[in-house]
Amino acid sequence: MSTPQPHTALENPPTRGALEDRRMPVQAKLAAAWTSLMFLYIYMDLFNLYKPGTIPDILEGRVFKFDISQALLIVFLTIVAVPGLMIVLSVILPARANRVINLVVAAIDIPLAAFELAGGSWMFFYGLGVGLEVLLLVFILRSAWTWPRRTTSPATLAASLDSEPIRTPQQA
Repeated sequence: MSTPQPHTALENPPTRGALEDRRMPVQAKLAAAWTSLMFLYIYMDLFNLYKPGTIPDILEGRVFKFDISQALLIVFLTIVAVPGLMIVLSVILPARANRVINLVVAAIDIPLAAFELAGGSWMFFYGLGVGLEVLLLVFILRSAWTWPRRTTSPATLAASLDSEPIRTPQQA
């Protein structure tokens, strides 16, 4: 004997193809986008090593017309560290600060990404990489700009305060 099914289960049987689509928190979207951007940075730098002449230039102490120095490596580290830190900051910062810092850093990173196109050689490789970076940065800007706002009306807030139980000083 089978257990009786609720009335609604018979009327609305679950469909096999229906997928559940849950709303992703903005913080998770931002962290994922910054993580993807970091993977692009890493792989573009790695694949750049396959470009003819790159390894000999590095062995001679040059990177893209610049002499390798501690100052240059600090600049490179800073450029990579900022998006790396944005992964963590996108998850731990409060919404207002999170929104502002994502808007500022993503807006600054777009022209920085365009700098990779300087030099003129291997434009398809760098063009594709920079294009993907800019798409991710635009996604970050859009996600931060359209951050959902709380829609609690003052009347609802007041009603919820009235329904809160009164606490004694020992409970507070």
